[in-house]
Amino acid sequence: MSVKKMNNISKVDKLKVISFFNTVAESWDEATIRHEDIIKEILDNANVCERHDILDVACGTGVLIPDYLKRNVRSITAIDVSDAMIDICKEKYNDEKVDIICADIYEFDTDKRFDNIIVYDAFPHFADAKGLIEKLSGLLKNQGVLTVAHSTGRKRLDAHHKGCPEGVSVKLMHMKELEKIFSEYLSVEVAISKDDIYQITGRKINNI
Repeated sequence: MSVKKMNNISKVDKLKVISFFNTVAESWDEATIRHEDIIKEILDNANVCERHDILDVACGTGVLIPDYLKRNVRSITAIDVSDAMIDICKEKYNDEKVDIICADIYEFDTDKRFDNIIVYDAFPHFADAKGLIEKLSGLLKNQGVLTVAHSTGRKRLDAHHKGCPEGVSVKLMHMKELEKIFSEYLSVEVAISKDDIYQITGRKINNI
């Protein structure tokens, strides 16, 4: 079966995603439950280290920004397509290390390259999974690491997303399917799919 068929380009609609997250932005932080041990494991697996340049994709209100700052990273570029989420993120963080941008990652253009790119608790809201991995792989430094992660398992996440309006999300991809896509662009180092964590990391190596 081809990657395209496995990926089955989703029915996610960008305008519906923006509308949904703009609607829930004000209550997002209050409703967010942080799993501190899982977040630490995800960032450890992603090799988020001191002096690294970070790209946080679909950053929302900046849930992981404090975690990056605690690790003394060099810079954080936080991007989200929801203007309401970004407005809240900007209110929360006024740090010279943090650049907060409202943009569609598929259209995002920058000369900067990153040590770590993180897509946390957001992957099912992207319309084109393969296109996303290809785009983000191109924004990595050599030896940089791309991470897609959730602090819950596939079954729980899919059950949670059943409550979303049509067009806002799709089922989370089976790890083997996502691993196959990653392998086209990156050297896969971590692939975990359990009840309490879903994470894949891939490292950019020049000959891949």
